[in-house]
Amino acid sequence: MQLYETGFLLSPSLSEDDTEKFISQMLEVVSQKKGILVRQDRWGKRRLAYPIKKAKEAFYVFLTYESGPDIPAEMERRFKQTDTVLRYLTLRREAKESFRKKKKKSAEKKEAQEAVSEQAAEARAAAPEETKGEVK
Repeated sequence: MQLYETGFLLSPSLSEDDTEKFISQMLEVVSQKKGILVRQDRWGKRRLAYPIKKAKEAFYVFLTYESGPDIPAEMERRFKQTDTVLRYLTLRREAKESFRKKKKKSAEKKEAQEAVSEQAAEARAAAPEETKGEVK
């Protein structure tokens, strides 16, 4: 199973009930196809950077879920059929574990670089003292 994130913008002309109903339909798609909903973000109505279909505002929704490739395909099919969806985008994300591994590796690299820089700083601090003694 892959981790996906789908973001979509709903028309501001929808009532709150219709907006909730559409979002719950998308959540049902995930559950019916045996996907696992990881996170749901509702940003609410926000101003768009530029007008889309003559709308200056939209209701932003982001869903993160684990599934096979059939769920994003089904959601996109439903988005295309609905006029109230202004824009949508689905991204396949990396697994959470790989992010943690990368962070651990980068933290280890930082620690090693700090140790080397500390050793170099100590060597530099010791070197001028030795040269001072030799010059006199």
